[in-house]
Amino acid sequence: MIVRIMGEGQWKLADSRFAELNALDDELLDEMEGGDEPGFRRTLGALLDAVRRLGTPLPDDALEPSELILPAPDATLDEVRQMLSDDGLIPG
Repeated sequence: MIVRIMGEGQWKLADSRFAELNALDDELLDEMEGGDEPGFRRTLGALLDAVRRLGTPLPDDALEPSELILPAPDATLDEVRQMLSDDGLIPG
């Protein structure tokens, strides 16, 4: 799967990593619903770090279609809220 972090670029991740990312996404959704700004910041950072750690960065000139688009590290709670579906940032 190809994951884009807004403002940073794209990473290729094995589909087997989806469950780990989805667990962090569920935690992020709970923190957002509860208005837990510190928790939101921590979990968003952990989610983006997991993509960077588990994935292989694509070259800057690569334009692959992204299956997931994640917010920039400095995105606000309200900006991320606008990106959410009922399942969070990561469907499923």
